[in-house]
Amino acid sequence: MTFKRVDSTDKDFQKLVKLLDADLAIRDGEDHAFYHQFNKIDMLKHSIVAYLEDEAVACGAIKPFNEESVEVKRMYTNPQKRKMGLASETLHQLEIWAKELGYKKCVLETGIKQPEAIALYEKCGYHRIPNYGQYIGVENSVCFEKELN
Repeated sequence: MTFKRVDSTDKDFQKLVKLLDADLAIRDGEDHAFYHQFNKIDMLKHSIVAYLEDEAVACGAIKPFNEESVEVKRMYTNPQKRKMGLASETLHQLEIWAKELGYKKCVLETGIKQPEAIALYEKCGYHRIPNYGQYIGVENSVCFEKELN
């Protein structure tokens, strides 16, 4: 397993995000358009692509949220490569990068229709917080936070 730090112009990152968007369109159903508007990648400067034997199999990104926090975005692992620790390690690599950039926390939003994502974040030390920003009052959203030590 190797990791490459990229930005949103990276072709492997873009390919994985297309697969993520296709999956979310099915899971989110009629709510997909609402969520999709907050998941544009053109401004993401801090993205990671995970590789197994030169195949791009997982990705994630961070973007500034406030002065002390980044928001985790666009987490995805190829379904055929799940249960191998790729998502956990991709998230860990994003946390390392966030600390290098001087941030103290990570925040994120995921959907209640993504139980494997919720399990990942809880396993990795994230705790639920009240929904923030555009997710306030959205019943299908769950928000998390983690202090970076």
